[in-house]
Amino acid sequence: MTRVKRGTVTRKRHKRLLKKAKGFFGQRKNVFRRAKETVLRAMAYAYKGRKLKKRDMRSLFITRISAASKQRGVSYNRFIFGLKKAQVLLNRKMLSQLAIYEPSVFSHLVTVAKKYS
Repeated sequence: MTRVKRGTVTRKRHKRLLKKAKGFFGQRKNVFRRAKETVLRAMAYAYKGRKLKKRDMRSLFITRISAASKQRGVSYNRFIFGLKKAQVLLNRKMLSQLAIYEPSVFSHLVTVAKKYS
């Protein structure tokens, strides 16, 4: 039976993981076993963070829409309810952008929502 040398495969695997651990503190950046633990934890937090980011952004959009609609004399829930009744299919991100960059268009949407609520 021929001899199989696996050093190159292991080195490649180690280098790939240590590259992901670049910038970590102490042994976490240059000792494979410590780096592996840290990188796995970091990847788990990164995955979780991507999900939380969506939640945070939606919350921000709602806050912006709420503030802009209250300035125009209608509460957030009445505004959203009125838009649904009027069959205006804009998501909260777009409504937030309109409130910031196109206040006149947003005001028109508020009047439409008031009419239907």
